[in-house]
Amino acid sequence: MTNLVLRGVAILAASVFLTGAAAAQQTTNRVAASTDWSVFVEESPKECWGVSQPKETVNTKDGKPVQVRRGDILLFVTFRPGKPGEVSFMGGYPFASGSTVDLEVNNGAKFTLFTDGEGAWAGSPEEDAKIIAALKAGADVTVGGHSGRGTYTKDKFSLMGFTAAMEEAAKRCK
Repeated sequence: MTNLVLRGVAILAASVFLTGAAAAQQTTNRVAASTDWSVFVEESPKECWGVSQPKETVNTKDGKPVQVRRGDILLFVTFRPGKPGEVSFMGGYPFASGSTVDLEVNNGAKFTLFTDGEGAWAGSPEEDAKIIAALKAGADVTVGGHSGRGTYTKDKFSLMGFTAAMEEAAKRCK
């Protein structure tokens, strides 16, 4: 995984686990990789996550393709001891206030994530479980959202290696 992904992993992990604000720390604690997904572990507090970067990104404004500058774009599933996996997405920009993110698996499953800053999450552990099951059954997933500047982004992630990465992350954070 590139340093860009490592930096993004640290930033999102900090924002998910601390207060919702990005923190500038880095992690190099990658413990496994499975095709397009990597697994990281932090010991204090104990957290394990699988993460991937998009294979394809499309940015549009008013229906027309545009060039935009984005930070790290990452899809995560995070595990903590005794807790089920939590799905999160880092879009690489601040989402429009009050907006949602659409997550569509190529097997027809569709979900809506709520946004806060540059991150998006499912609304409950039950929703996380449904998303994870759908991701395990799919080949790719597309995540779409609106930036605070009015750009619509669609990021397509491969799910090759997803199931193995999730099993590894969950096992490490029992």
